[in-house]
Amino acid sequence: MSISTKYNPKEVEQKWYDSWLQHGFFHSEPNPHKEPYTIVIPPPNVTGVLHMGHMLNNTIQDVLIRRARMQGKEACWVPGTDHASIATEAKVVAMLKERGISKADLTRDEFLAYAWEWKDKYGGIILEQLKKLGASCDWERTRFTMEDDLSEAVIEVFVDLYRKGNIYRGVRMVNWDPQGGTALSDEEVIPKETMAKMYHLQYEVVEEGASSEPAYITVATSRPETIMADVAVAVNPNDKRYKHLHGKQVRIPLLGRVIPVIQDEYVSIDFGTGALKVTPAHDLNDYELGQKHKLPTIDILNNDGTLNEQAQLYVGQDRFAARRNIVKDLEVAGLLVKTEEYQSVLQTSERTGAVIEPRLSMQWFCKMDELARPALDAVMNDDIRLYPPKFKNMYRSWMENIRDWCISRQLWWGQRIPAFYLPDGSFVVAPNAEEALQQARKQSDNNNLQASDLRQDEDVLDTWFSSWLWPISVFNGFKDPDNKDICYYYPTNDLVTAPEILFFWVARMIMAGYEFRNEMPFRNVYLTGIVRDAQGRKMSKSLGNSPDPLDLIEQYGADGVRAGMLFSSPAGNDLLFDEKLVEQGRNFSNKIWNAYRLIKGWEVDETLPCPNETAIRWFESRFNEAFAQLEDHFSKFRISDALLVVYKLVWDDFCSSYLEMIKPAYQQPIDRQSIDATIGFLENVLKVLHPFMPFITEEIWHDLKERKPKEFLIIAPWPKKDKSDKSLVVEMERVLNVVGAIRNIRNAKNIPSNKPLDLAVKVVSGTVYEPFLSIIAKLANVGDISFVAETQDGAISFVEGGDEFFIPMEGNIDMAAERERLTKELEYTKGFLVSVQKKLSNERFVNGAPAAVIAGERKKQSDAEAKIFAIEQSLASLQ
Repeated sequence: MSISTKYNPKEVEQKWYDSWLQHGFFHSEPNPHKEPYTIVIPPPNVTGVLHMGHMLNNTIQDVLIRRARMQGKEACWVPGTDHASIATEAKVVAMLKERGISKADLTRDEFLAYAWEWKDKYGGIILEQLKKLGASCDWERTRFTMEDDLSEAVIEVFVDLYRKGNIYRGVRMVNWDPQGGTALSDEEVIPKETMAKMYHLQYEVVEEGASSEPAYITVATSRPETIMADVAVAVNPNDKRYKHLHGKQVRIPLLGRVIPVIQDEYVSIDFGTGALKVTPAHDLNDYELGQKHKLPTIDILNNDGTLNEQAQLYVGQDRFAARRNIVKDLEVAGLLVKTEEYQSVLQTSERTGAVIEPRLSMQWFCKMDELARPALDAVMNDDIRLYPPKFKNMYRSWMENIRDWCISRQLWWGQRIPAFYLPDGSFVVAPNAEEALQQARKQSDNNNLQASDLRQDEDVLDTWFSSWLWPISVFNGFKDPDNKDICYYYPTNDLVTAPEILFFWVARMIMAGYEFRNEMPFRNVYLTGIVRDAQGRKMSKSLGNSPDPLDLIEQYGADGVRAGMLFSSPAGNDLLFDEKLVEQGRNFSNKIWNAYRLIKGWEVDETLPCPNETAIRWFESRFNEAFAQLEDHFSKFRISDALLVVYKLVWDDFCSSYLEMIKPAYQQPIDRQSIDATIGFLENVLKVLHPFMPFITEEIWHDLKERKPKEFLIIAPWPKKDKSDKSLVVEMERVLNVVGAIRNIRNAKNIPSNKPLDLAVKVVSGTVYEPFLSIIAKLANVGDISFVAETQDGAISFVEGGDEFFIPMEGNIDMAAERERLTKELEYTKGFLVSVQKKLSNERFVNGAPAAVIAGERKKQSDAEAKIFAIEQSLASLQ
């Protein structure tokens, strides 16, 4: 059977993905004879398309699930999407606008019909794209956060928490998106650096009695349009500049309303003018200051960001138009002292891009302090482990200072809050309208109340209020708390997600797990880094610095992209993405393919003896050694390091060394023992490589030899740990270093690779080279190998492990050039020896460093001394 000269991902990826699906390898059912291994996907927004962060996150999940599957576990990776209230509503509004329809002209039900239409058409795009990556999710278990069962779970949880006293309604400061017309969670607010202006305004001091010259206090603000909401000016009580103003009042510029001067140590003496305008309705810190000093609150903004009647000035104007106008009017009135530009951070809406307004608003809140306690303890006690553990302190800090969660959104797409208002303004909370009516009649003592008398709250719940239930709800743990799926798969094993949602999603899932099932939702949390460009900027379409993942897959193949993403992505550290990494991944695919073609092209002679026993024993030990390292990296969630172990094993040990050792001469056959061992090694290599690069490995696995109908690599048994002959591995490493040194000499001296060289070896270390002579001869094209007791004159020499090796120079090199090279190498080595000797003569270093470090430095010293001696001998021989 002929083998393609070049690996073509396009020819194999869809073929094997379809085959895996057809054979049901991704699907899982509870199996009492197997250990479960479960991952729930961080559900991407239903509006989303695949981006580089998704690529990294889902590649890691797929690596973990494929390995678990091969380990014989009942591997279940649950996929799904999040309904993403704000983002989806924005998409639907945009769709309606294209059709000439305004949301304002629709009823709620009409709008939701359009929303479901949009979701059905576009909502599954990202999941289809994940299939191109090779994601082996159990697609039969795909869930959506707004499907009926999951929505019922959300309502059930809301009612339960309300009845426990953990949910309440009240006026609090929130992040307000004027364009979206809704409150936002902190996670939905994106900081953006910008140049802003600081305006220094004069507030007139109200003097008792007549005064010819009014006195002023200067206040700096970046938001002059909010001065109409001022209720005080605050100064530090220890600020000597303003001692005379204690107990005084000032007039708001232009408006003229009189407000008090208050004292509070919160005000920084050294920042700005040291005088702070207090606007409780439009700043969180001001709000807390207002609460502390019992100040009134004046909200001057409408929902859409225009000024309302309470502003008195610029009513109906957009907040930014009002800012421009008030600055002009302040300047005309002589109340604008100066304007300064400064570097600032604007808080913007992730979905609409609008500048966020901190705003007092009537919202629904969930109390977090009691819910947070078990979730904090679980992570601090390592019942749930964070990888890397550096995030534990950040987690603790946030959880110990947790605030109540604003869970209501002023939208239509989402789970509607199950609160029902009576005609008198009071309300009841119930899972449905029927129960609400019963409660309302009882609460009002009015049995004549009808369903039409009740009005359900217009708001929907924050999307996170559904996703925090995800590990339970995907297994129907609310609807049927003792069903076989939830009892088998929960708690799940590993969660892979980004650090930026550690609090907004991960912490809340932990809270929900302990609150509603009294156990953790997962055992390990692997926190990936953020994918950034070479300049360190977060990749985004708006910056134009993010490649399209599907284009990368088209160009480099899914395996190449997967490997490239993992080459530089240690847990918790950001990945500086470079397309060269993906190119390296593709080159790795080609290396594997070419190695396979080489093996497949060998003819076997059953009568030949095996000349490769040393090479075979070595690679078996080298594989076992690498496999132990691989398993250790997996146990610590060092996925990038795990791939690098396999990469070096395949590229350096298997392809560049082992195959070269056993390769028969040109057009000559190979013996049966060698080919059988090699095919066995290749199978093991394919197994450990499969989780990282599933497509090419499955292709080679099936092409390598005839397989049974269901003998697929995806379910092949994971290798077992076995002993390694460590001394053989060390000896072979030295032998390969010798081969490398001979090859380097060839390159440096322009000696053709097909010209055999003689080699003399002066053994000092006690190393036994005899079992490896054929390997040295073959890999370095060495003719005669002899062992000598004395330094050889007229030879190029090098030292490896204390032993000296000589290659005759006559007929091989330029003698003058060699003397020059050796002289430079001698000077460098002497300098290196001096630096080591200085370190070893430093008593503080010798007394303080670990014994292993000291031993290493002494080894460097002895090696350098041996090398200097050898170089000097070589130079002498050239005279």
